[in-house]
Amino acid sequence: MFALSTKPKARLLKRPFTCARWLIPLCLVILGACHRSPEVQFFGDQEYPQKLSAWGLMQLDNQLIRLPSEQQVYELNTPLFTDYALKLRTLYLPVDTSISYRATDAFDFPVGSIISKTFFYPVNSSGAIALQSSWNGNPHDIDLSVHRLIETRLLVRQPQGWDALSYIWRNGEAYLSIIGDLITLPVDDGSELNYLVPSRNQCAGCHAENHTHGTIHPIGLKARHLNRPHPIHARNQLLNWQQSGDLSGAPQPALIPRNARWGENNGDLNLRARAYLDINCGHCHNPRGAADTSGLMLDHQASDPAHLGICKPPIASGRGSGGHLYDIVPGNPELSILAYRMSTTDPAAMMPELGRARVHREGLTLIEDWIASLSGVCL
Repeated sequence: MFALSTKPKARLLKRPFTCARWLIPLCLVILGACHRSPEVQFFGDQEYPQKLSAWGLMQLDNQLIRLPSEQQVYELNTPLFTDYALKLRTLYLPVDTSISYRATDAFDFPVGSIISKTFFYPVNSSGAIALQSSWNGNPHDIDLSVHRLIETRLLVRQPQGWDALSYIWRNGEAYLSIIGDLITLPVDDGSELNYLVPSRNQCAGCHAENHTHGTIHPIGLKARHLNRPHPIHARNQLLNWQQSGDLSGAPQPALIPRNARWGENNGDLNLRARAYLDINCGHCHNPRGAADTSGLMLDHQASDPAHLGICKPPIASGRGSGGHLYDIVPGNPELSILAYRMSTTDPAAMMPELGRARVHREGLTLIEDWIASLSGVCL
């Protein structure tokens, strides 16, 4: 008869199998640790870290940006122009909290909220940046082998209000800068761009939409700017926040105001121009803003033609007038102070005063076309 062998051969076969049973989970743990998403940390205003990585808002991994699962990406209908920089916008809310809806002003965010905006440019093989107007807003498409990160700005909701911080990127890490910086960037057309990273006070100057109080608020996180499809999954951003419990008190998106997208050439010219002026100028040029004494109101609520600058003489513009008599001359952008101040890079005349060293060619064309479409005669 043939007998089964009792030699150690069978035991030798079992040992690798037994070993594999505990090695496989161990390998999975190790691999998981290598690709673990960052975890967001919140810091009080007396303990802001020097490195952006301490916040856990993003992680650079194999030329890609990894975001924590609890952080949300969002986009605006018409974004603020900043020397053609592309911007990755994210929002973090503490667990079991929600945003309170406001129809006109910035939403009311819970303490512990963090808004981040990372500025970056496409670069060529020589490291020169390309100046382009837009991107799709999807962080998965940011390949750091062909993009350069410049800065990340934070708005941090402390118990006493919002605080603004800037972190400048150097060699794979971003470092806190209270005083800001001027960074010279080579451009692929052979020129250079003097990119301004704002100081903490300069951030507050734009974000304090009510200059008498001086408190700062987000500029873009308002209903009319956010009422649009999400850049990744294409569902309405506000509806998505409502259904996830992150936004309370909001009506359905169809009942929420919505600004036009300035770059949609087939859209209504007046709505596109007003949306552009609202986001780029309206935070100062409004009845409560830092430019209220100018009499020029460019926020979305302005309706009086004189407040919009039509046939309105400047109150005090100095060199900023360019020798012109009115803020807007209907049908004549070449005679309008508004178009002139957008077309110059003279620091004493250009508008906006901060956030750009270049002329936004496409934005200027939009406003010139809008002024050219207006009717009327200045007497």
